[in-house]
Parts: sequence; structure tokens; C-alpha cells
Amino acid sequence: MSLPVYPWRLAPDGLATRRQLRAAGLRPGGQDVVAELQRPRFRRAPLVAYLYRVDLARPVRPMTAAKRAALDRANAARRTCPTCRRDAGYVIPASLGECVPCAYPDQPNAA
Repeated sequence: MSLPVYPWRLAPDGLATRRQLRAAGLRPGGQDVVAELQRPRFRRAPLVAYLYRVDLARPVRPMTAAKRAALDRANAARRTCPTCRRDAGYVIPASLGECVPCAYPDQPNAA
């Protein structure tokens, strides 16, 4: 069974993408994709967005204290330099693997 395909911005009422559901405080809630949007692109494959029924969507689960604490720890780990063990104040770039002052110690403006 193939899905109905709609042109970009011409989806019927009652259908929404994941982002649209999230903006409304909803989630797909286990339902299957019912249609897709396609936006043509010059010389490339079209952009595709999947659509879900709004009437079957469920409310977003609330953030628990344990989940918030786990996210805070994970984000702190992404900001901590493995070389100098300091909080860099920003997410350490994966391309560098350490904070900018540690990656470029010879640069006078790195600190």
C-alpha cells in the first residue's frame, strides 16, 4: 500500500508533521504515517516530510525530575574539556575533541 503524496504546503486539515505536532504539545503516539509531503528540489531528490493524524495524536509526556537531571548531566559532560577538565561554557566541538584553548595553545586569543 502506498501513501498519499501531497505537494509542499498543501496537506489537508487534520494532518501534521512531527514538528507541527510537537509545537502543539502533541506526539504521534505510536500511530503509523498516513501520508507524506514532498518538496521538489533542483537536481536532487525531493524533501519528504511524513504526516500523522492530529486527532490520534497524544499529549507530550511531561519532563520528570530524573530525566531533567540526566539531561543536565549529559549537557555538562558535553561542555567539559577532557584535557583540562574545565567547563568550557559551550559544547566542545567534536572536530577538536577539547576546548579551544587546549586545542590551540599557541594562539594568543584562544583563551
